[in-house]
Amino acid sequence: MSAAAAELPGWTHVYSGKVRDLYVPDGSTGLADAPAVLVVASDRVSAFDFVLEPGITDKGALLTLLSTWWFGELRDVPNHLLDPALSPAPVPASVADRAMLVKPLDMFPIECVVRGYLVGSGWLEYQESGTVCGVALPEGLASGDRLPEPIYTPAFKADLGDHDENITYERTVELVGEGVASRLRALSLHIYATAAATAASRGVILADTKFEFGADRSTGEITLADEVLTSDSSRYWDADVYASGNRTDSFDKQIVRDWLAANWDRQGTPPILPADIVERTAARYRELLERLTA
Repeated sequence: MSAAAAELPGWTHVYSGKVRDLYVPDGSTGLADAPAVLVVASDRVSAFDFVLEPGITDKGALLTLLSTWWFGELRDVPNHLLDPALSPAPVPASVADRAMLVKPLDMFPIECVVRGYLVGSGWLEYQESGTVCGVALPEGLASGDRLPEPIYTPAFKADLGDHDENITYERTVELVGEGVASRLRALSLHIYATAAATAASRGVILADTKFEFGADRSTGEITLADEVLTSDSSRYWDADVYASGNRTDSFDKQIVRDWLAANWDRQGTPPILPADIVERTAARYRELLERLTA
């Protein structure tokens, strides 16, 4: 068992990512034959491909609440949530606030990224070539500008510890077939448009985000999975702050990234995060949840 994953009665730990731990009911041999999966979000925080210490207080619970809320808002998109009342084993009280009971899916090896604004790695590429992930954009755009229309820029999901690889839409067709590739793109753009409008009504900008999908093992239906539209998988800005000219103040772990960049040369073990950095980051996660769900 991973040192980061707790033992849970009735459940067997089978996998840990940087942030989430996966469990299957006792008696299952793994994800392949499990009737349900318990996805537990930890308070771990990662930056520059390192898991940092300490974690962000209540991060797992805040992200789980936000994901669950968004799944509820996106009622026209099939998702992987299961009714806890039908769980093959009770969800332990110790993780109930940061756990999702989900159906196992055959996951597609694609990160479905949608960008509505020119920022981050997209801005760096645009300055060099006028494109973002190979998608040509108009000349004269500035960092943080809204794009003429959202663009779909998929990535190939790398193994744990490796970087995801930006790929073309044509490459996704090679990986999953034309029908699935087309559906993934359409669903991703639809969800982004819906979520961006919802966020805008609450004074929040959804700059970019990424989704993961899998196929239902019984029906083959393409199903939204993993976390959705959280502070870890999305870039959100305060609309009023953005209008004032500040295009870097996001509702996520940017505070952590900025502190690390100023205090660590990325050599050896990362330094311990100061208490005030942890507290300020937790406050940003909490503020976004409150802004969106109020």
